[in-house]
Amino acid sequence: MKQKKYRSQHGLFVVEGEKVVRELIEAAVKPFGLFVDEPELLKQFDQAKLVSAQVLKQMSSLTRPSGVLGVFHMMEPKDKVKADWTVVLDAVRDPGNLGTIIRLCDWFGISELVCSTDTVDCYNPKVLQATMGSIARVSVSYTDVVDYLTQTERPVYGAYMDGASIYHSNLGKNGILVMGNEANGISEKVGKLIAERISIPQFGGVTTESLNVATATAILLNEIRRE
Repeated sequence: MKQKKYRSQHGLFVVEGEKVVRELIEAAVKPFGLFVDEPELLKQFDQAKLVSAQVLKQMSSLTRPSGVLGVFHMMEPKDKVKADWTVVLDAVRDPGNLGTIIRLCDWFGISELVCSTDTVDCYNPKVLQATMGSIARVSVSYTDVVDYLTQTERPVYGAYMDGASIYHSNLGKNGILVMGNEANGISEKVGKLIAERISIPQFGGVTTESLNVATATAILLNEIRRE
């Protein structure tokens, strides 16, 4: 299940670590199999199977396995809810960034995250590790972002280096926040659908090129929720 094609083929994904596995179980995500390498852990995960540390290491994608590994059925798409704000990702490729953004959506009460088809797979093990279980509480979907934005009636804001300062922008009670690719930002075709360009002003020296996309998302969501 380390490769996307096998995850899709079998409808299963792997997560590692006590916290993430427990959060998925508590969120009623259906486990296919749970594995631990210490008898003490069986008390916490009564459905688990005890395996040797060597076997768990072979199953794991981590350099240092955590001792708990879960294989889960992929989550059914959540019923559409009327979200006040939605985050849209345009070709975000780094697993750590996507995982952190999913976690940020959970923290700031953003129930819907829409990803372009060339954004990294949300079931990638590194993504799941970074979500710390938030994947169970945020609806993540993949679609043609241009089509999605064309059909919306909510205002669309895009994060740009040269946009209007987020601190001076008059954001409404609902909208869509578009975050772009780590290296290239928001693509030209998506940019044509942005109603307002917003940015995070730089106060330090000019040597820093830009903010990490996950860090920028955190700052922008914080300001959105301050409105």
